[in-house]
Amino acid sequence: RLHLVTWNVGTASPPPDVTSLLQLDSLGPSMDMYVIGLQEVNSRITNFLSDLAFDDPWSIFFMTVLSPLGYIKLSSVRMQGLLLLIFVKHVHLPFIRDIHTHYTRTGLYGYWGNKGGVTIRMSLYGHTICFMNCHLPAHMENTEQRLDDFEKILEMQFEGENIPSTLDHDVLFWFGDLNFRIADYGIHFVRESINNKRYNLLWEKDQLNMAKKKEAFLQEFIEGPLQFKPTYKFDLYSDVYDTSEKKRKPAWTDRILWRVKNLCQHAAKEGQFSEEERTISVTLNNYISHMSYGISDHKPVTGTFGLELKPLLSDPLVTLNPEGEWNAEHDVLINYSAVPEFPSSAWDWIGLFKVTFRHVNDYVTYAWVEDDEISSNKDSKQVYMSAAEIPDMGGEFVLCYYSNNLQSIVGISQPFQIQPNRTLIGRDLTKEENSWTQKTDNLESREEF
Repeated sequence: RLHLVTWNVGTASPPPDVTSLLQLDSLGPSMDMYVIGLQEVNSRITNFLSDLAFDDPWSIFFMTVLSPLGYIKLSSVRMQGLLLLIFVKHVHLPFIRDIHTHYTRTGLYGYWGNKGGVTIRMSLYGHTICFMNCHLPAHMENTEQRLDDFEKILEMQFEGENIPSTLDHDVLFWFGDLNFRIADYGIHFVRESINNKRYNLLWEKDQLNMAKKKEAFLQEFIEGPLQFKPTYKFDLYSDVYDTSEKKRKPAWTDRILWRVKNLCQHAAKEGQFSEEERTISVTLNNYISHMSYGISDHKPVTGTFGLELKPLLSDPLVTLNPEGEWNAEHDVLINYSAVPEFPSSAWDWIGLFKVTFRHVNDYVTYAWVEDDEISSNKDSKQVYMSAAEIPDMGGEFVLCYYSNNLQSIVGISQPFQIQPNRTLIGRDLTKEENSWTQKTDNLESREEF
């Protein structure tokens, strides 16, 4: 289950609550993946420079909301005001590989990043998936410019890299503030149609719907029905359309579309293709706007999808678990085994993470798989971790194996308990902090090398 968000946040700070936006109060099963695409994230120069070194407030905000629920930030990419974040449940981590990010500037003839696209692609259970968050040119008259920019973004993503083109992925999600407007009709007719909930009267003059009928490269993209009010342009903190002097005509600027490659390849064949051929399918469960959010002049839009995959990968590359019962008073051992074809490296490491960890660098401590190895046979290996590096307070943790060659977590243990160090509880815990700092410096120096 995949929940995708697109929202032009108009340089605002995060709202106090996103429960309904992320459907955290849903009675159904929880999501497996969250994909969050934002536009117009505050990108003043001072913010942008600090964002290069630190996560921006929106990333921190979503990590704070989702990490206690068992999601980690898998990847993110930022280009000035464009931000794309992906969060997944722990259980899927070993089956997500080949993660790459990219961005393409289209503003000011490609020299300015206020418009363009940011992309994250990956292999998910052996299937290639690509997510593309775009902010296209504004204004009614710029339809052709929007289409040209989107074609440019499609062509330039991962160009020259050993990665499939965007259209060669099994599934491509395209979303963002695409800025398509409602043509021909006057503002009074548009507003009257909206007030009477007769949205269907406006669909045929929606510029994106019109373009899909003419442009071959758009015809393979699917979109759910626009059964919600146009999401632009609102007065702040209200559900009243623009009352400023400009009185912008309402439009569905914020959209989510997708494209399934095998459907495109088989479209020319007669009849449906067999279950054997259908290795991946995408089902849209709902496509809605969220009127209660008023921090910007756009309302957020979400799409909830079911991805049905025939797993081409069913076993993790590395299986690992703690040896025996762990106690912060003693050195501890980690057992792990890898599949024969696993491309291991001397730079691989096993991290100890709290169960609510936010991202791959959020480890408590770690062990190098080669430097800290103490035994090895054809079936498994053992690595040790010093008691000096184990949190004295104990708690619930997981172990993750990080592959340097694959740049991702390729194995994760079941959650387990570490018993506290009873002799040190209540005393100064600086040795834990010093050890962690030393380890961090060590890891960073290796990465720089």
